[in-house]
Amino acid sequence: MLSRLLQCRRLRSAQRAGRRVLALLVLMSLPLAAQAEGFDNLATLADKGFVIGAQAQLLGSGESLGAMHPTRRLSPASVTKLYTAAASLDRWGPQHRFTTQFMATGNVDAQGVLHGDLVLDGGGDPALTSENLWRLVQRLRERGVRAVDGQLVVSQWRFGPVTCVTTDRCEARTRSDNAYSASLSSAAVNYGSWCNRVKPGAAVGDAAAISDCATVTPLIRLDNQVKTVAHGRDSRLSAERISSERGDTLRVSGQIARDSYSREIYRGSSDPAEQTAKTLMALLGQAGVEVEGYATSTTPPPTTAKRLAAVDGKPLQELLLRMLNYSNNFMADTLALDLVAKPRAELQDAGNALMRFAQELPGHGVPTLASGSGLTPENRVSARDINALLSAMYQRSALFPTFVAGLQLPTNGPMHFIRRGSDTFQQSVMLKTGTLNEPVTVRAVAGYFRTQTGRWGSFAVLVNGTSQTPYLAWRQVLPLVAADLTEMIEAH
Repeated sequence: MLSRLLQCRRLRSAQRAGRRVLALLVLMSLPLAAQAEGFDNLATLADKGFVIGAQAQLLGSGESLGAMHPTRRLSPASVTKLYTAAASLDRWGPQHRFTTQFMATGNVDAQGVLHGDLVLDGGGDPALTSENLWRLVQRLRERGVRAVDGQLVVSQWRFGPVTCVTTDRCEARTRSDNAYSASLSSAAVNYGSWCNRVKPGAAVGDAAAISDCATVTPLIRLDNQVKTVAHGRDSRLSAERISSERGDTLRVSGQIARDSYSREIYRGSSDPAEQTAKTLMALLGQAGVEVEGYATSTTPPPTTAKRLAAVDGKPLQELLLRMLNYSNNFMADTLALDLVAKPRAELQDAGNALMRFAQELPGHGVPTLASGSGLTPENRVSARDINALLSAMYQRSALFPTFVAGLQLPTNGPMHFIRRGSDTFQQSVMLKTGTLNEPVTVRAVAGYFRTQTGRWGSFAVLVNGTSQTPYLAWRQVLPLVAADLTEMIEAH
């Protein structure tokens, strides 16, 4: 009797184990969409070989609305800029301004001559413009300076020239056909890019007229191959900055219609500090301040140097609005470098500062961040990490309004490609996107949403390709994310 009882128990145990194995096999055979927990539409990309991490939650309660491998660490691309914005607000607050100043290594005599060098102390302002420099020059004149018998020295002692660590920025040392990969310096002006204005020539067949956006007289050598064509014709311009031992040259080709308005072209400079020096030399000359020459430096002004003039940049809250809305890589990496206390900072120092900030956030894991812009493809965070960041900023009532203001509402954001999905998605979601195409495709998006009943939520979606997956366009990703978030928003 006892033997039969033991046999029955063994049989029932085997049957239960069999049912568990069968259930596991059935689960494994289900399409990935059935395991996505709220991200059914997004999960169809996993069937095509893309690697996905996603999570959506209600803030306050922490209730999960959807998850798909939320702890999987993937490349966030420009979603990294959310970390840069949050760390900057945490360090300085919304009203902080970066200061750029003129220092003198000598005295100014009664005739207005500075006996020594005029040193521009680059303060790491990520949005320093020619207009700021012009105001600085005018304040120098107000101090009575009319000439310098030394030279203009542009000091980038805080950081710069920063070592390139991505293909785009390394290639930009010799040539550049864009502005997004501009080199980095604490003394850079105009986002580290040359700005030139192209307008039609006097008559059809004439070469176009090209001038510097700030100083009119070009500050860079020009190879002007643009022709003026008849009224009504298309205007097409192509530009590339090429560098050699002679310095930077801007090669512009194409055509511009006789009745066309002027077009502005931005191309990253090979040496931002030298670009600032050339811009300042032109502005000083226009203001009637005589200076014989210029140099760039990586050392601080002497401790005996005296301040002659200073100009403050825009408040941090305005900087973040531009950085996040337009995903400005130069601004993001400059702000991250500003977080580093030691001089001669490099990108990994900035990444380390961001990682220290992230690891102090409740619920955040250990990230890998090598830059503040996300241009570095080795950055790694999880969807759960990003939601921990978003939740922490939501709890900071003094910082949250500035933080969320930098995110785009799809229905009226400056990036038109996000205007997809339902009206609910377009009008209830505030987001930041991230895009990389090399070495693999990355499409990432994260931000906040408001539910139908007015509750706040946050979400993060990371889609990474592999060497075997095809190119993935935003039109293939965003509608899927929009459909899943729309269901969550309307259900709550």
